[in-house]
Amino acid sequence: FHRAIALPLSSKLGVRDKQRPKAQPNPVLETFYSTCRKNPEEGELISLAKQCDLPVRKVERWFRRRRNTDRPSLSKKFCEACWRFTFYFISFSTGLAVLYDKPWLWDHKECWTGYPQQPLLPSLFWYYLLELSFYWSLVFTLPFDVKRKDFKEQIVHHAATIFLIGFSYCANYIRIGTLVMVIHDASDCFLEPTKIFNYMKWKKTCDSLFMIFSAVFLISRLIIFPYTVLYNTYYYSMEIFQPFFGYYFMNALLITLQLLHVFWSCLIIHMVYKFILQGTMEKDMRSDTEESDKDEEREKMSEKEKNGITYFSNVTTNDYIQRDESGPVTNRTHLTNGHVKDR
Repeated sequence: FHRAIALPLSSKLGVRDKQRPKAQPNPVLETFYSTCRKNPEEGELISLAKQCDLPVRKVERWFRRRRNTDRPSLSKKFCEACWRFTFYFISFSTGLAVLYDKPWLWDHKECWTGYPQQPLLPSLFWYYLLELSFYWSLVFTLPFDVKRKDFKEQIVHHAATIFLIGFSYCANYIRIGTLVMVIHDASDCFLEPTKIFNYMKWKKTCDSLFMIFSAVFLISRLIIFPYTVLYNTYYYSMEIFQPFFGYYFMNALLITLQLLHVFWSCLIIHMVYKFILQGTMEKDMRSDTEESDKDEEREKMSEKEKNGITYFSNVTTNDYIQRDESGPVTNRTHLTNGHVKDR
């Protein structure tokens, strides 16, 4: 999908990777970067500078460029967002097509009618298999996907989701599981196109989609999910049958998901607050932004200024020497009108 569809699409839509200056080969710095840490402290920078016989600022610049080299390119982010949007759109559409005529979608108490003797329909089986395979693929591709600041939270989310899908299938919590999946896919369908338009630099479209995504996410994850799923599994199921191990384990996984919802909701609310105050959407707080070479630009400007001062001093010195050789330099100059003015 990345090679055949997303990458050609990115070039047609004008998504261009930024040209990054590469770090010059340096075995000492490369060894430290790969074995110790990517962002050395001040004392370590001084020690490395002595080992390489380089100024500390050049060593710091090398690590900055080296970190930028490891960061994912814009086209890679675009391809990943395209693939996830394609899946979430297909998954959400499949969920609606499978559940629109099911009674438990409209009356949540129907989730426990006849439990645990509830037949597994083929459409529900394939819907489950679609979701489970996707989240397993996310686990397998974690080392290659774009790493964000909430990387640990993403691992917890994927693990909880896989356990939730697998255990709900084994314990025949199929009806509750389908509600959880369709609720989660609703907001994700708006998140990925928001990223896509952000990479395309379509700012107004990106801001509009972000506001829609924020509303859908907060309503579905903080209102619909607790009322539809948590209340149903935690309270109403007690009226149907006595709790067993699956009751506690299922609710523990659902509460873990809800805590992650609260965590991400705080980030989204903060971004919406900034958007309302400033009128522009702040960068994704989960993203690992690229470091700029501002220090390098300042160095170049200072070097140009020094070169200009040196050139100016050389010119004035040479002019003074030439005038000194030709004759004494006076402090008086003749104006165009013939008058004389003291300097």
